[in-house]
Amino acid sequence: MASTRETRQQLLYQSVLDLLANKWTLPVICALEGGPERFGELQRNLHGVNPKVLTRTLRRLQEFGIVERVVYPSVPLRVEYSLTELGHSSTGPLQAILSWTENLLADSAAPSRRPRDEQLIS
Repeated sequence: MASTRETRQQLLYQSVLDLLANKWTLPVICALEGGPERFGELQRNLHGVNPKVLTRTLRRLQEFGIVERVVYPSVPLRVEYSLTELGHSSTGPLQAILSWTENLLADSAAPSRRPRDEQLIS
């Protein structure tokens, strides 16, 4: 039987994988890699994301310590989102995953690398 510590680790791993599997996590991190952005800027830069989904994604990234939300006292309130140190440290591994995916897609376009079902149809 798994110990409580092992169970917690498994839950944490699953939570991180769920976060990374979110459609908007990687685009948000990439958008913030260039520096802090306000919500409206993020939404404009991430074509197709609705405010509710962007808010949920930013909150999850905040919970994991990847994104920081700073509220500036002004009228109207100014809120900026930026990557934390942990967030910046994630960009290298995430970029490696993107590169790997691009290579996989480029290789799979070659006839010898297509999935078996596609080869049968050709």
